[in-house]
Amino acid sequence: MQATAYICLVIATLCWGGNSVAGKLAVGHVSPMMLTFLRWFLAVSLIALISVPQLKKDWPVARKNLPLLLCYGAIGYTLFNAMLYSAVQYTTAINVAIEQAGIPMLIFLLNLFFFRTGISLAQCLGFGMTLVGVALTAAHGDLATLLQLQLNRGDGLMLIAIAAYSLYTIFLRWKPPVDWRTLMAFPAFAAMLTSVPLLLWEIDRGSALWPDQAGWSITLYTAIFPSLLAQILYIKGVEAIGANRAGLFINLVPVFGTLLSVALIGERLQSFHMIALVLTLGGIAIAEKGRPKASAPTVPASPVD
Repeated sequence: MQATAYICLVIATLCWGGNSVAGKLAVGHVSPMMLTFLRWFLAVSLIALISVPQLKKDWPVARKNLPLLLCYGAIGYTLFNAMLYSAVQYTTAINVAIEQAGIPMLIFLLNLFFFRTGISLAQCLGFGMTLVGVALTAAHGDLATLLQLQLNRGDGLMLIAIAAYSLYTIFLRWKPPVDWRTLMAFPAFAAMLTSVPLLLWEIDRGSALWPDQAGWSITLYTAIFPSLLAQILYIKGVEAIGANRAGLFINLVPVFGTLLSVALIGERLQSFHMIALVLTLGGIAIAEKGRPKASAPTVPASPVD
């Protein structure tokens, strides 16, 4: 059972790691907001095929928690992905992949600030390392640029994406007791609705781009793999080995994102990328290992990239 769980979790993080690469490949084939809308339109259609009976069963509970479920979709799904797909217009897929490693760090800080979660010396050390790794990537290997506020526009957009997903994750502590299909369906529907204004804004600017053949392939990938398959496999992994252990696998996302960027896009893997990966993954591992038993998880209980 554990071996099966590990396989499920590795495949899930591989799918999520490919999301930033898909956004980079989409440049010139489908515009960011068009991709965001079509991704969730297709995902909602597919989720509906497998979830309608369960949605009817969970509706009394879901209806009482509808604002929260819709908020999950607007912040964690729409805003995160819209910023990510926009970020890769200006920065590399490698940067986007590694910068996502800052999500657990920000989740930890938000939990500490709002809920006074316990803190250990190992956590301070680990998240300090993670901060340096993310900063090194955002500064393209030259930390001196941070003093001059010369961040790439794409890296700035990724900071917004990281903040959005971190807020979404800490809100998950209030998720209602419903089936995982219901927890997927309503936020996905909200994501589709809230992506419409962004799409209209893109159309009004004259920058909307309807997908060509390659664009449709990328759109289908994002709708099926990061949105559905990865989520299902992750939930199965959590059921088998628990959320805390399964959450550690999220740290594979920047690793897979970096490797896929090099293999599929041909982006150059530079020394500061490797240093940043070691710092971010090592820092998170130290923080997780030394986390007080009573503290809240520093990684999402149910991430959707």
